[in-house]
Amino acid sequence: MQDSWFNDLHPKSAAHGHEMCFTDIARKLKAIYLNSEGLPQDRIVPTVGLNIGRIEASNAKLVFWDLGGQIGLRTIWEKYYEEAHAIIYVIDASCPSSFEDAKSALEKVLRHDDLRGAPLLILANKQDLPNAVSSEELARYLDLKELGERVYLFESVSAYDGKGIKYAIDWLVDALERSKRTELLRTRAGNAAAGSI
Repeated sequence: MQDSWFNDLHPKSAAHGHEMCFTDIARKLKAIYLNSEGLPQDRIVPTVGLNIGRIEASNAKLVFWDLGGQIGLRTIWEKYYEEAHAIIYVIDASCPSSFEDAKSALEKVLRHDDLRGAPLLILANKQDLPNAVSSEELARYLDLKELGERVYLFESVSAYDGKGIKYAIDWLVDALERSKRTELLRTRAGNAAAGSI
């Protein structure tokens, strides 16, 4: 088993890591946890395809799959569900005209069997803009019926200035540690590793 989580993305090799579907704000997250400066706002572009980010937060090694949210890219999302420990769903809180599409896409994600029990972190991004709605307003608008017993949090964040991101990730790490899904994926990874010896 490899000790370095930088070298492998799969829980089979990083048994104490967590893997998550993630869209949009990985660069700012990495900047916060690595104490480095993020990219200027004019250099941040939407994800096309897949970016991978890794950080260590609250004594946990996290691997983020930053999946593009454009309609044409959503067909690849399912390829990452089976190994995902959690879902981070980022919504542009300054663009109410996109909320209906965001809700529809998220409901489809939440219905997928491969993500059953995965903790959900919904980030109302762009709180640095004056017209952004709060996480509470976004939660009321989305009115998600698919949440059921799922552990979840709506949080207001800004990828530009970092507001709310550390709190959200700390919450997620705590949720992952208590998650039955994490236990299931660790067991599955352990069984796969034992079978390959």
